[in-house]
Amino acid sequence: MLRILHPDHAAGTLCDGVRRRDFLRIGSLAFGGLTLRELLAAEARAGTTNSHKAVIMIYLVGGPPHQDLWDLKPNAPSEIAGPMRPAATNVPGIEICDLLPQLAQRTNRFALIRSIADSQADHDAYQCFTGRRPGKGGAGGGWPQFGSVVARVQGPVERSVPPFASVCYTCTHPPYNEPGPGFLGVGHSPFQSNGPSREDMVLHGVTSTRLGDRRTLLTSVDRIRRDIDQANRLNGMDSITAQALDILTSSRLADALDLSKEDPKLVARYGTGNDKDYIDGNGAPRVPQSFLLARRLVEAGCRVVTVNYSKWDWHGGPYYKPIFEREQEDFPIFDNALATLLDDLRDRGLDQDVSVVVWGEFGRTPVISKIVGRDHWPRVNSALLAGGGMRTGQVIGATDRLGGEPVERPVKFGEVFATLYHNLGIDTNAVTLTDLSGRPQYLVEDQCRPLSELV
Repeated sequence: MLRILHPDHAAGTLCDGVRRRDFLRIGSLAFGGLTLRELLAAEARAGTTNSHKAVIMIYLVGGPPHQDLWDLKPNAPSEIAGPMRPAATNVPGIEICDLLPQLAQRTNRFALIRSIADSQADHDAYQCFTGRRPGKGGAGGGWPQFGSVVARVQGPVERSVPPFASVCYTCTHPPYNEPGPGFLGVGHSPFQSNGPSREDMVLHGVTSTRLGDRRTLLTSVDRIRRDIDQANRLNGMDSITAQALDILTSSRLADALDLSKEDPKLVARYGTGNDKDYIDGNGAPRVPQSFLLARRLVEAGCRVVTVNYSKWDWHGGPYYKPIFEREQEDFPIFDNALATLLDDLRDRGLDQDVSVVVWGEFGRTPVISKIVGRDHWPRVNSALLAGGGMRTGQVIGATDRLGGEPVERPVKFGEVFATLYHNLGIDTNAVTLTDLSGRPQYLVEDQCRPLSELV
């Protein structure tokens, strides 16, 4: 592993206290251990496109309660309705939870899906990140997650910024974590900006002044060079090395991760969170500024940024707060952070190019449990989509009077993924990936089409 230290040790910290202006870390670049050369070669094979469309995918870990957020049933029996009340929004006829007043005033800028009908039943991030149920990878090696597919198909926008970045925190319940690049291989893993892999970005013992000496740099990356196929080491070596230098010497990625470079007033608007506070132990911490980091990364050049946010597995019980106590605490923080992200994207002129999707692995039971929680309910799920040039200010689908079954426009995960690919300019009817057996695979199952209501 290598380190580049700034000779002046200039000040500037990220939100977790890591000093970003003092150093730029590279090593394995936190790409799941792949070498820099492997990453650059994979990106070179993928090619690039001229436009910079992007997706921010926000995973609400553990399954958010759809009937308490977006699909309230105030006329249902009390053991189903609960204490949350619907409130009017700025779109006539659409109501959401009264604990989401900021989103209520921005409902014209997003669409709600109330009838996702093909959710898997377990705590697993796989479907939210791939569009497929666990165990339905479609090919040996496992299906690659959305950002890995985009990195493979479209490649980087800017040579010094990876096409796919993750600001997800590591969860101690392994299925909550991102599934990875599958059969595409580690060369299409996300750049990980959080957790212990942050250490992988350090170039040990090389000052920024010494970067001017190309021979010193090349000596320092011997570990990377040993991974190069010796039979082909001469072909393209100069271009790969030049691209490595672009990443090593550019401040673009490091600057995107450095919140000290952001307007302090905007940082404060997003809200603060403790990245060490894992609320229920095995999910993600509640860190609203992850939304800000996602915006900064897409603005820097990332095509896909993934975020995991908080813990939404609200069964209740002796070890956890009752569901409605948690909602009173969590909903306003989430409301503020997501509303600020929508404003921030609009204010920077990014809202037509950047799509935002917010969802979890399944919905919640209509009946409130005796220990004051809601249990897993895969028969109905929900999602919020914003930006990306989509037709917003609408609700897609509907559930019955108890919020337990879709009764109008059932939606598949594949349709949402097809919509996101469409927003990036990827034709899912034409583009395929070659799996490990050499067979072409379509990007979405059953050749699902983009949601006609949105595009």
